[in-house]
Amino acid sequence: MDAQFWDEMYRSRDQVFSGDPNGVLVTEVTGLPPGQALDVGCGEGADAIWLARHGWQVTAVDISTTALRRAAAAAVDIQGRVAWTRADLNITPPPADAFDLVSVQYFPLSLQPDHTALRGLLNAVAPGGILLFASHDLADLSPRPEDGFDPGDYYQPDDIAELLDDCWTVLINETRPRTAPAPAGTHHTHDTVLRAQRLR
Repeated sequence: MDAQFWDEMYRSRDQVFSGDPNGVLVTEVTGLPPGQALDVGCGEGADAIWLARHGWQVTAVDISTTALRRAAAAAVDIQGRVAWTRADLNITPPPADAFDLVSVQYFPLSLQPDHTALRGLLNAVAPGGILLFASHDLADLSPRPEDGFDPGDYYQPDDIAELLDDCWTVLINETRPRTAPAPAGTHHTHDTVLRAQRLR
C-alpha cells in the first residue's frame, strides 16, 4: 500500500470517506485542552478539520497527494491551523516530543520486528500527551488473499499496549460498538481503542 496505491484509490472516487470526523476521536478528544496534534493518515482531512475547529494546531500527514489536495480544499475556514504534510511515516518519523495528541485512526501500520515506525509515533507524543489509536475489531476483518491483505500484519491496540513501558499509563484499551455506520462495502460493527498518556 504505497503512495501510488493510495493516490489511485482516492482518484477512483470524488469522495472516499463521509466527511465526518471519526467517532472515536470525537468521543476521546472532546474536553481535552487543545494543543499540538498529529493526525496520522489524515486522508480527506475530516479529523484534522474537526480538531482545528476545536482549537488544535494540527499537523495532518498522509502519503497521498490527492488526499491532501482534497483535504486542503475542504479547510478554507481554518487557514493556518493545519499543516497538510505529505510523508511516509514508515520511513520518516515525525518530530520527537512535539505533540499533545497523536491520533491514529484506522491507519494500516504494518507490524515490524523492530517497531521502528511505531516507536517514531510513540516518541512524537510530548510528555503529558495522549496517544489515541483506533482500529477495526479483528473479528470484523477477514484476510483477502486476492490483494495480499491480512489483518494480522498490522498493529492492533493490544500490540501497542504491550510495548508501552513505565513512561506510559494506559487509560483505555477496549473493544466498543461503532458509533457511526460502517464504511460502504464493509461490515465493521466494533472498534478497538487504545488511549494512553505519556507520563514523562
